[in-house]
Amino acid sequence: MLPLAQDAWSYLWKLALVAVLCWLLEWDMLGWLFAGLTVFTAFFFRDPEREVPLDRSLVVSPADGRVMRVEAVAPDAFVGGPAVKVSIFLSVFNVHINRSPITGTVRLQQYRAGKMLPAFKSHASDENERNTLGIEGQGIRVLVHQITGFIARRIVCRKAPGDVLLQGQRFGLIKFGSCTELVLPDTVQVLVAEGQKVKGGETVIGKIG
Repeated sequence: MLPLAQDAWSYLWKLALVAVLCWLLEWDMLGWLFAGLTVFTAFFFRDPEREVPLDRSLVVSPADGRVMRVEAVAPDAFVGGPAVKVSIFLSVFNVHINRSPITGTVRLQQYRAGKMLPAFKSHASDENERNTLGIEGQGIRVLVHQITGFIARRIVCRKAPGDVLLQGQRFGLIKFGSCTELVLPDTVQVLVAEGQKVKGGETVIGKIG
């Protein structure tokens, strides 16, 4: 059976119920439409296990998707100096579970309301709805931004300051398309390139030190 995120079930039973009702009323085409939406929703909320590298000198990807940008950014107060941002775009076909890039303690959690611009736009990070986790561990501090997109309408984050996360551990998701950004100290050697596909909890983003 396909492993699903717990958030899937509130959508699946409603869609399946509508499909059955349509078939009972002999609205066959509409029934098949909702059956297809049920299958797609199950596909979207899939939550596969991942083989997380057991190496505390590494930083792993917080999300599945494609690397849109790797860029130097202004010094960040939480990160503690000059930083590098890795932006990952998640299409509706990617796994949307967010995972911790390092083992550490959540020191910061901030939510910001905003727009619903397409997540692949370069200014979406500054203007869209966003949730941020700041994690301290493995000798560094990192930020993970969960950013909504044009289709995405809800950010789920199940961790708060004081919680401990293991590298690759699930902490939330963004529903129906999104962008996830990872902000690292510039002392971390980034090992991914723009255009590269990554897997959350599995692909190595960088090497510490």
